[in-house]
Amino acid sequence: MKEIANGVWPTMITPFTEDKQVDYNGLEQLIEWYISQGVDGLFAVCQSSEMFFLSLEERVKMARFVKEKAGNRVPVIASGHVSDDLEGQIEEIRQIAATGIDAFVIVTNRFAKEEESDEMWISRAQTILENVPGVSFGLYECPYPYKRLLSPQVLSWCASTGRFLFLKDTSCSETEIEAKLEAVKGSSLKLFNANTATLLASLRLGAAGFSGVMANMHPDLYVWLTRNWSAEPQKAETLQAFLSTASLIELQIYPVNAKYYQQQLGLPIALTCRSKDASTFTATRKLEVNQLAVTEQAIREHISLPRPVYAKA
Repeated sequence: MKEIANGVWPTMITPFTEDKQVDYNGLEQLIEWYISQGVDGLFAVCQSSEMFFLSLEERVKMARFVKEKAGNRVPVIASGHVSDDLEGQIEEIRQIAATGIDAFVIVTNRFAKEEESDEMWISRAQTILENVPGVSFGLYECPYPYKRLLSPQVLSWCASTGRFLFLKDTSCSETEIEAKLEAVKGSSLKLFNANTATLLASLRLGAAGFSGVMANMHPDLYVWLTRNWSAEPQKAETLQAFLSTASLIELQIYPVNAKYYQQQLGLPIALTCRSKDASTFTATRKLEVNQLAVTEQAIREHISLPRPVYAKA
């Protein structure tokens, strides 16, 4: 893959059965729902997918499943990059990349410990590139187990290799985003903002789009913003204000609350998670999500964007 499409790339959640097995029927319905909302690509087997709680076999199977079900409708990138040692990382990259995904997304904290230098990071990244030739890569500044934000200098090196296409930026800083965009200018490496509050500002700076957890609740609103912010600036400002406020729901029990939200839309998935205890998702938390949906409808009317009707596959 030579280029990642601009726009919205949801960080996919994983439906589980009540006994915590991957629910592939639910996953297929979820894929269809994302695509029906107009998203530009799918980011599978990420932290929202609870990848740190999935076996390598499950990570490989899920990446293959999402790619096969998405077909030629939207591209699919995937991570599943959880191993600490380079040998384990190379093996999981080989197996997951072999599923046919369009790029393998590296977790930036896997190449160096928190106290280790950028030079060490680059050295280990070079080892990975040499051992898995022909694979296109993305970068994900995952906050777990610690957040390693990439400096403009490291990003410039990544861009110079020609192997990196995607950066999920989690700096939550307009200043840092601007510096990163300058570092990769003219390359194939595109920046996708994971932070809602700075999204519109980052689009104005030249960011390629959005890849964050709130695309699990109202992805089509993010699609509208990334496609219309320049042509309809006043509506974009209003929508940005709503999306930023709505994103505070992330502080609830995520991804349980995203699964609840999707249930209310008719998606056949359980609240079950491996990373969180769904029983702690109280009636009051459900009420908060329901009230968010009411406010969302008012915003849809303001920008003349009806909620798409989801037809189950």
